[in-house]
Amino acid sequence: MLTEVIAEANGYLWWVVIGVLIVASLYFTVGSGLAQFRMLPEMFRVLRSKPETAPDGKKAVSSLQAFMISAAARVGTGNIVGVSVAIALGGPGAVFWMWLMALVVGGASFVEASLAQLYKTRSSTGYRGGPAYYMERGLGQRWLGVLFAVVLILTFPMVFNAVQSNTIAGAVSNSSETLGLGSGMGLSAGVGAVLVAATALVIFGGVRRIARTAEALIPSFAALYVLIGLVVMAMNYEAVPGVFVMIFEHAFGIREFGAAALGTVIVQGIRRGMFSNEAGLGSAPIAAASASVTHPVKQGLVQTLGVYFDTLVLCTVTAFTILLASEGPPDGGLEGDLAQQAVMAALGPWALHLMTLIILLVAFTSVLGNYYYGESNIAYMTDSRRVRFGYKIVFLAATFLGALGSVDLIWTLADTTMGLMALVNLVAVAPLAVIAFRLLKDYNRQRKEGRDPVFTRDRIPGLRGVECWESEEEARTGAPAGVPS
Repeated sequence: MLTEVIAEANGYLWWVVIGVLIVASLYFTVGSGLAQFRMLPEMFRVLRSKPETAPDGKKAVSSLQAFMISAAARVGTGNIVGVSVAIALGGPGAVFWMWLMALVVGGASFVEASLAQLYKTRSSTGYRGGPAYYMERGLGQRWLGVLFAVVLILTFPMVFNAVQSNTIAGAVSNSSETLGLGSGMGLSAGVGAVLVAATALVIFGGVRRIARTAEALIPSFAALYVLIGLVVMAMNYEAVPGVFVMIFEHAFGIREFGAAALGTVIVQGIRRGMFSNEAGLGSAPIAAASASVTHPVKQGLVQTLGVYFDTLVLCTVTAFTILLASEGPPDGGLEGDLAQQAVMAALGPWALHLMTLIILLVAFTSVLGNYYYGESNIAYMTDSRRVRFGYKIVFLAATFLGALGSVDLIWTLADTTMGLMALVNLVAVAPLAVIAFRLLKDYNRQRKEGRDPVFTRDRIPGLRGVECWESEEEARTGAPAGVPS
């Protein structure tokens, strides 16, 4: 009953979220001159940026590593289970709306990540920042930053983290049953305990260990997952055109029964798309702020590339795998995982265990990304080491309990907290977007002059709250930029 009550409230909440997200994203897209489309080649170029040395004497987080931290949270169960849920509840047409929104919300991702870079602050290992920081430094509204931090901590380290551990437990349970080893609460508890131990080994090593772990794991399992999808497509190549037709027919209600059904398709596609690529949500900018780059726009472009990689590549692989294996719109709800079953149907029973491994790695890296998001916002609110240690313990407890929870309730709660978090972030980003547009103009001006863009805070007169970017004079004399302007 609790799940049904929350789900009904989510229905109203998400129509508001979708309206705000679409209007804001179109504004960001037009205001940036279609940056998420025309600057695609530049996105790949800036990935090679080299980091500076952090105050503790080690290398700061690079642009690529920051990309991997955000990818660790993005490339999670949203790409596999989230797409499965979208298709189960919204039909094949939900995939089209995921695609379309990924292209539109790329503008939101660019703006929020560029702002996070501009208003970041120094830490012993490099930098940290995110929406809470640009709400306080850019808007002068600390209360709004605290509100965002609280909502984010409820969303990522608590609810989303439970989604990841719940998905791992479910995938392992599927494999265990196939092998005749049984399943149940005991197995879920064992999986949760192992996951807690592995997570603790990484998070107690700090942001660098999180970044290195993500950098090591994500390319490997992403390539393997894409390869599996391509194999399934190659085995069913004659049916691929039919899948495209099916997606478009259901996307526009050609086979739906009235506006209510079409509305479900749209909402599920956009909702799961946001859970997957996080554009406009305010989470990816936290990772973006950690990067050491010479211009804020560089990381804005990198994070936009992450949206495309996540939704247009990985989510598409999941969708086609499911639809090709099922030979039509699959019937089913949240019970079980359509992607796992689809791969097993296409490649044989052994493939179920391979998918279990992929889901385990995917969800594990998401757990690490979720932790970092929460830690950054804890640091925003307090410098207390005791509080940070307590956060680690609560986070690990949520990881364990998520493995034991109800999948229906966890996904429903995730929708609620995600919607609230997106609204708070978009309300703050909209008035600050003009600053991101000015940053982009400065970046393009320097590129036209044949230079690798370097930003100094006096290149945009009137900026306030900028701590980490030098003035022209400081850049010439080598004086550090550490005092808020």
